[in-house]
Amino acid sequence: MDTYKINWLKIIKKLSPYNIKKGLLYLKHFGPKEFWIRLTERFQTDDVDYEEWYRNHKPLMEELEKQRKKVFDYMPLISILVPVYNTPEEFLKQMIQSVRKQTYGNWELCIANASPDDARLTEILKIAKNGDSRIRIADAPENEGIAQNTNAALKIASGEYVGFLDHDDLLTPDALYEMAKAINENNRPEALYSDEDKITTDLAEHFQPHMKPDFNKDLLRSNNYITHFFVAAKRLIDRVGSLDATYNGAQDYELILRCTEQAEGIVHVPRILYHWRVHKASTADNPASKMYAFDAGKRAIEAHLKRCGELGTVSHKKDLGFYRVKYEVWGNPLVSIIIPNKDQADTLEQCLKSIEKSTYRNYEIIIVENNSTKEETFAYYKRIESDRIKVIYWPDEFNYSAINNFGVKHAKGDYLLLLNNDAEVITEDWLEELVANCQRKDVGIVGAKLYYPDDTIQHAGIVIGIGGVAGAVFVGMPRVYSGYLHKASIQQDLSAVTAACMMVKRSVYEELGGLEEKKLKVAFNDVDFCLRARDKGYLVVYNPYVELYHHESKSRGTEDSKQKVRRFQDEIEYMRSHWLKLLKDGDPMYNPNLTLTKWDYTLRNNQRG
Repeated sequence: MDTYKINWLKIIKKLSPYNIKKGLLYLKHFGPKEFWIRLTERFQTDDVDYEEWYRNHKPLMEELEKQRKKVFDYMPLISILVPVYNTPEEFLKQMIQSVRKQTYGNWELCIANASPDDARLTEILKIAKNGDSRIRIADAPENEGIAQNTNAALKIASGEYVGFLDHDDLLTPDALYEMAKAINENNRPEALYSDEDKITTDLAEHFQPHMKPDFNKDLLRSNNYITHFFVAAKRLIDRVGSLDATYNGAQDYELILRCTEQAEGIVHVPRILYHWRVHKASTADNPASKMYAFDAGKRAIEAHLKRCGELGTVSHKKDLGFYRVKYEVWGNPLVSIIIPNKDQADTLEQCLKSIEKSTYRNYEIIIVENNSTKEETFAYYKRIESDRIKVIYWPDEFNYSAINNFGVKHAKGDYLLLLNNDAEVITEDWLEELVANCQRKDVGIVGAKLYYPDDTIQHAGIVIGIGGVAGAVFVGMPRVYSGYLHKASIQQDLSAVTAACMMVKRSVYEELGGLEEKKLKVAFNDVDFCLRARDKGYLVVYNPYVELYHHESKSRGTEDSKQKVRRFQDEIEYMRSHWLKLLKDGDPMYNPNLTLTKWDYTLRNNQRG
C-alpha cells in the first residue's frame, strides 16, 4: 500500500553527523536486519506535516487572552514540581518562562535546586523568584537523585494539585488552563494527563507527536505512555506516597502506576500541552546505555502486578522502554473452541491441524455445520469426530451471531473461543496467552493479531468510527513493522477486537446474552458485543502475542444482491443509532486528533478546528 512506501527524501533531510552517529549506535543495538526494518518504518510516507498541523491547532492569541479572563467554579492551586541539576542556562530560563506564560494564573513553580554551588544557575533562580512570588526554591545540596530532588520540590508545594515538569522541557501556554478546565468538567478527578510532542534544542521544530488514548491499563503495563504532562491531586500523592528513589530512571513511571491504581477519576486531555526537548546530551548514547532506567521500569511493573494480585513475568522488548507481561494460567480450565463451517473441508482441515500444535491441551472443538452441500464435507466430519471434536448442525440460514450462540449452548468450557474456519494458528502457546489474560478479573474479552497469507496485517484491533462505524487498524502493514509507537506489537486495551479469533469468559458471554442475533446477523456483531462488554466494565484486551493467519481475501468485494445490500445497510444503521453517543464522542481507546479515514494512526487533518 502507498501508506507503507519509504520517503527517501525524508531520510536524506535527516542526514547529519549527529544522526549518522546515533544511527550507528542503534545499528549496533538492533543488528542489521532489525535496524533496517525500524529505519524504513520510521520514514514512511506521511500525508500530514506535523509542524504545520501543530501551528494550525495551537490556540490563537485571542483564545489565550480569553483563557486568561476565565474564572472557573473551582480554581485549584496547581504546584509545578521541577528538579534542577546542571541544567543548561538557556533551557532553565525557557522552562521558567513557559510556566510564567500560563493563561491560568493560580499556580506555583516549586523548584528543587540540586546545583546550589553553580553560581550562575543559582542567580537565575534567585532572579526568577524575586520577579514572581509564585516561584519557590528549595536547595537540595546532596543531589541524591531525581526522585529525591523532585520530592524536595514536593515538600514546598502547597497546591491542591501537583504537575511534573522536567528541567529542560516546556509547557504550552494553555497547559494549566486545560487541566483546570478538565478538573472542573470531570468532578475533580485525582489524575490527569495530556498528549505531548518533542521539540528540537533550538525550539525550531516540533516532531513525534504522542496522541494518547484515555486510561488504558494494559498499555500502561506495556509502556509509560502517560509520561507528560501528568498532574495528580495532592491528596492522591499523600495516599500513595512520594517518588521512590529505588526506581530512579523510571521514578515517574513507578509513581504513575501507583497513582492510577488508587486514583478516583483518571482523565486524559487530548491536546498537546507538553514539549519534550530532545538534545544530544539525552539521545546520543547507545539505547542500551540507560539500561538501569529500563530495568527500573521493569521492576516498577513487577511491583505493580504484585500489588494488584496478578501473576505475570515482565520482560524487555527489543525496543527498550517497552515491555511484555506474560500472565500465568491458573489451573487447567477447559476451553471450548467454536468454529462455524459451510463446506470448505480443506480450509477447515488446515485450521484444525494448526490447533493440534497447541501446547495447551485442555480444549474441545465444536464445529457448527451450516448448510454444507458437498459430500466430502460430511465425509470429513465423520473422520474427525471424537471425544475432543464435536459437529453440531444449524439448519437455518446463515446468521453468524445465531450460529455462535448455538455453539455456545453445546460448549462445556468456562472459556469460549470464537474462531473462523479460515484461521491458521501460528503461535503454539496461543491458548495459554488467551486464557491467562481472560482469567484476569477485570477482563472480559481477549483478541489476537491476524495476518493475511502474504504476511501483512489483517487485524491488530478495531477502532470505533474508522470507515464510518468501526474498522481494524494497521491493515496491510507489513508483519515486521510494529506500527505507531509500536501499538501493533504491544498488549493494550481496545474498544473492540474481531471474532475471527476472540476468547470470552463464559460468564460474560451469558451475562451479555451472546451476540446480537436479530439486528446483526453478519456484520458488526463482534464490535457490538465488545462494546456491550465494556459498558459492563470489562476490559477488551488486544494481545499481539497470539498470532494467526486469516486466509480471508483482502478484497471481500461488494455485496452481490439487493437483499445483502439492504441487510448490510440495516446493520450499519443499527450500529449508528445504538452507539450514537460513542460515535459522536469518539473511541476512548483512540484519540480525536487521529484520522478516521485511514487505519495507521495518521493525524486527522491540517486544518484548524
